[in-house]
Amino acid sequence: MALVSRRARPALLNQRPGCGGLGFETGSSSLALLNQRGAAAGEPGGTRLSGVTSLDPAIAARLKRSADGLVPAVVQQHDTGEVLMLGWMDDEALARTLGSGRATYWSRSRQEYWVKGETSGNRQWVKEVRLDCDGDTLLVKVDQEGPACHTGTRTCFDADLLTSAEAPADA
Repeated sequence: MALVSRRARPALLNQRPGCGGLGFETGSSSLALLNQRGAAAGEPGGTRLSGVTSLDPAIAARLKRSADGLVPAVVQQHDTGEVLMLGWMDDEALARTLGSGRATYWSRSRQEYWVKGETSGNRQWVKEVRLDCDGDTLLVKVDQEGPACHTGTRTCFDADLLTSAEAPADA
């Protein structure tokens, strides 16, 4: 099973044990199979995927979208696990993300697609994309260049701590 439609469809989408989520990895051997050109020279993160045209219909059918056709995408730094931000994707944004190796989202406020870092330079180079077991959330693992948050901080989740580590577990 493949996550994206292509002329030659390598079976790179791996069924994950346990939850049953699906994963797309841009690791060295997987990327070499998916990207017939190989990683584009000079790109940090070394992931640029070619030939992606649209989501595989079987995967698109598994996505559980909001009323406006969107799926939340939790974005995580691939090597540290740090949660960077939450974005929104529809089928086209996901296909663009997989096709370019750059995180592409749907802006709910501007009603348009945006490639993270296109204007700010704070790019997200996609390493892996996973679909959760319910099909209603994406996990996008990236190599983040610069801050992820539009406020200029590394992550969107470092400002408002609602609980502390000292809070009692049974409270």
